[in-house]
This record gives sequence, structure tokens and C-alpha cells, in this order.
Amino acid sequence: MAECPIWDSFTGSVHAERKRCIVCPFLSNVKAILMIELGVNIDHIATVRQARRTYEPDPVIAAGLAEQGGADGITFHLREDRRHIQDRDIEILMKTVTVKTNFEMACADDVLSIACNAKPSWGLLVPESRQEITTEGGLDVVNDRGRIRDAVKRLQDSGILTSLFIDPDPAQVQASVDLGVDAVELHTGPYALATHQTQTTELARLDSAGQVAREAGIRLHAGHGLHYANVRPVAALANMIELNIGHSIVSRALMVGMREAVAEMRRILDLVRSPVS
Repeated sequence: MAECPIWDSFTGSVHAERKRCIVCPFLSNVKAILMIELGVNIDHIATVRQARRTYEPDPVIAAGLAEQGGADGITFHLREDRRHIQDRDIEILMKTVTVKTNFEMACADDVLSIACNAKPSWGLLVPESRQEITTEGGLDVVNDRGRIRDAVKRLQDSGILTSLFIDPDPAQVQASVDLGVDAVELHTGPYALATHQTQTTELARLDSAGQVAREAGIRLHAGHGLHYANVRPVAALANMIELNIGHSIVSRALMVGMREAVAEMRRILDLVRSPVS
């Protein structure tokens, strides 16, 4: 019997021949509706600004252009050392962004307080080291539950949806689920750095971790190192809802402008979830 292409790509399983399937027409429509949400990370706009400690380029303006290009959300990371995004940026972004806001932060008391006062749509907890250039790995939820649980509770008590940035490990996903988070964001760095020979293995890790999130009924997000050439397989994973992409889009924006760079990524993601004819 032929495999059903819609069921296989949407749920990760195979069933009877498509012409005998009563759900295929439904899933075809659902797949078209459930387009991947694109969160655009504007940290690197602020990185360029902070290189001169000046006022431009302004990440607030970049956020507006990203919205015009089709972004579903704006992501920003207020680091403890304030190396790129500044407190002023948070204040203005929360007044001007019309799509959802995704506030990345460490489990640090002062930054958590700022987030709770700002009340973004989402609070994304990430590990943080002053020595790293960018986030190098996921939270160890299994071995650091107490501290992470407290941070999750503070955000949720302020009415903020919570997500944890974790490695694609089923145990880490389950530990996150146990804390009652609304989503997990899988670290795609190893996938992005994989060779052609190992990329399939890394994609399988993402899929296995995603299955745990799917079965638990929480949202599945992913990000880190994704770019125009490698994003399609991750976007096609079953139940993937949101991808957060920054460096690649900002790099492309230097050549074509922020609005067009976001629009190009938006078109790629839309094609991945386009209706099956």
C-alpha cells in the first residue's frame, strides 16, 4: 500500500492508502492553516549599535520592519551584562511591537523583575555565560529544576507564557513538561553545525524530543543557527509551531534590507507548509 504523504509529514506516522483515508482532506487543510510562526531575533541589530555605543541602528526600528516583512513575533535577549539589548529597548519595544513579544532571559532576579514588569507575550528562559559569544547550549532542567521552577512561577504569576530553551533530549523535554511550561524551544545549534553525514542524526534527535512535547500537549519551538539553506527540514518536523531566527536574517538584511530579509524567510517557511495538491 502506498504511504499517505500528508499523514506521514504531519504526524510522523504512516497509515493506509491516501484515497481510502477520511482524514487526509482534513489534514491537508489543517496543514495549510497551521503555518510555521516566525520569530525574528533583533539582538544582532543591537550588537552593531553597541559596537559604537551610539543610537543606531535601532533595534526598535528593525522590529517594525520585521513585522512589515511578515514576522509573527519579535525576540530579544536582555543579558545581565547588557552587551546588546538595553533596558531602554525593552521599554520601547513593549509599547510599539504589535505582534507577540518573546523576552529571552537567564534565571536572574533583576532581569526576571524587568520581564515581569514589562509583561511580554512569552518569557524564554535560557542559560547564560558572560564568556560566551552567543548561547551555547540548553538549560539543564533535569539537574537544575529548583531554580528554573522558581523562575517559571514568577513569570507565570505575572501572566506571561513560559518556554525553556533546551537541548533536543527527551529527558530534558519531560523535565520541562513537569514544571508546567507552555512550550519548549529546542536548541538547533548541533543540527546547524552538523556535516552532511550527521545532519540526519541531529534531525532525528529534534524529532524524538519533539514527540515528547507533542504527546504532552505543549508547544514546540526551535531555534539557533538556522538559516535560509538549512531551515526547511526543521520547519517540516511534525507539530513544529515556531522558529526563532536572528543572525541569518540580520546578515541577509545587510544586503537586501530588514523587511525583505524577513519576507524571504517567511516565503520559505510558507512553502514548507503549503497545501498538498
